[in-house]
Parts: sequence; C-alpha cells; structure tokens
Amino acid sequence: MIDCQGLQWGAPGRPLTPPLDLHLAAGSLTGIIGLNGCGKSSLLKVIAGLQAPLAGLVRVDAPRQGGIGFLQQQQAFDRQFPINLRELVGTGLWHSTGNHRQRQERLDQALRRWQLCALQRLPLEALSGGQLQRALLARLDLTDAAVLLLDEPEAALDQASQALFWERARQWQSEGRTLLVVSHAIGHLSSRLDNALLVSPQGCILAPLAQLMGKSLERVA
Repeated sequence: MIDCQGLQWGAPGRPLTPPLDLHLAAGSLTGIIGLNGCGKSSLLKVIAGLQAPLAGLVRVDAPRQGGIGFLQQQQAFDRQFPINLRELVGTGLWHSTGNHRQRQERLDQALRRWQLCALQRLPLEALSGGQLQRALLARLDLTDAAVLLLDEPEAALDQASQALFWERARQWQSEGRTLLVVSHAIGHLSSRLDNALLVSPQGCILAPLAQLMGKSLERVA
C-alpha cells in the first residue's frame, strides 16, 4: 500500500535521515516515533504528496483524489476561519458521491460518533483544543480515504476521547485502510500498533514497539 525506496526528506541539502526503504501493507496500523525535530511530521507530508522528497521514491496505492486522508497538527489550522463546527466536519464529504440527503445523514452520524452534536453550531474560535481535535477527526472519518496519515491524533484529547479515537482507528483498520500515526504517547501504544517506525539521524527502524523500547527509546517519550 505504501512503498518508499531510498527516501530522504528535510531541508535542501540537509536530509534528516539516511535513505529509507519501507513497505507497509494494506490494512496495517503503524506508529511513527522519534525525538522532536527528527522529521516525523515531514515524513507524513512527503507521503501525502504535500512536500517533495530530497531523494528517492514514494508510491501510495490509493486514488489521486480522496485516496489519502491527512490529519495535521492543530497549529497548522486557522481557527479564525468563519465557519462553524458542522461546516468544518462536513468538508470531509467533498469527495462523497452520495446525494444531499445521504451526505447529511453521514454527517449527522459522524457528529454523533464523535460526541459533537451539541457543539455543531459553534464557531471554530469558540472550541476547546479537545473539541476541535474531535471535529478534525470526525471530518477525517467522513472521507473514503484508503490511507490515513495522522499527526498526533491524541493531542488535546482527554482519556475518554482517546479511547474513542483508538476504537475508531481499529474499525478503520478492519475496513482495510492503512494507518500511519505520529505519536509521543509511547507508554500505551505497544498494545495498539502492529509496528512502529523509529526515526532518527542514524537511520529508521521498523519493528514491533516492544523491540524498539530497548533502543534508547526513553529519549523519545
């Protein structure tokens, strides 16, 4: 589903890691971990096609339009944009083929699933960080993307909302979607991930998280 061959990324002339060869199968759930500034978020942008690699190739087996869903960190989001929460979540339906009634039913379902019904008319600037994060996840939930790239999806979420996210992530995976999740929450991830990719200037290692815990991973937490 995702293939990287000799991939390097970063500032021009300053690759963040040695060349990366990586294959992730359809339906896999993989974490991306590493120290701050090591290039985790940049790697997601390269895979999403939002940033050009310095070298190598990326192949994603997904449609060009609507095939990749990308959850960016909140600081990249304009909270002053003059729409309300329902309108924000509804943008996840841009590539939907259903009629108006079907689209509204899907939107209502997503709002219920992410416990946002009471907030749907609020402007974005009135939302807390956790409420906005659930809205962004609900928007992603409405896409039919086969590949989901999630940059710190647990950010600002309380414990109950984190459990809701991981329940939904497993459902996405059971539908055959491929998930890449950037996270700093190392402690509880080992029971949730198939594998993790440790990114560092010395090179990238793909392995079960339990194995990576012994490779100086305490510096990542």
